[in-house]
Amino acid sequence: MPDKLFDKFRHRIAVQQSDIDELGHVNNVIYLQWVQEVAAAHWNSLAPADMKEQYSWVVLRHEIDYHRPAFMGDEIEGFTWVGAHQGPKMIRYVSLCKAGSQELLAEATTTWCLLDAASMRPRRISDEINQTFSSYTAG
Repeated sequence: MPDKLFDKFRHRIAVQQSDIDELGHVNNVIYLQWVQEVAAAHWNSLAPADMKEQYSWVVLRHEIDYHRPAFMGDEIEGFTWVGAHQGPKMIRYVSLCKAGSQELLAEATTTWCLLDAASMRPRRISDEINQTFSSYTAG
């Protein structure tokens, strides 16, 4: 496993037959779905219930680099951590690796926007929310 990922949040994913494209490997769109799945698992594991009811996150931008293909039968380990935030925006990093060998398959940097769940309007990231992520930050 790459050293920088050792202390990051982890989420396991099993490749499904529906993830495979006509080239016989996982379709690139699926990697983006996994990026979102890992991010959601992270938020859901850390945020208290009242915080999850009060806020939602939406993607403003994805940037992804593909390194190696994944295939049917592979187990994927997604690692995530957060970076800088300003106003309602937060940067999140996700690395997708093949479990066991820890080969890096893809890396993504995503800009997320925090929304008030009732109004669906952007909300500044509070110190409380920032503290929620403090155990999994860049660095």
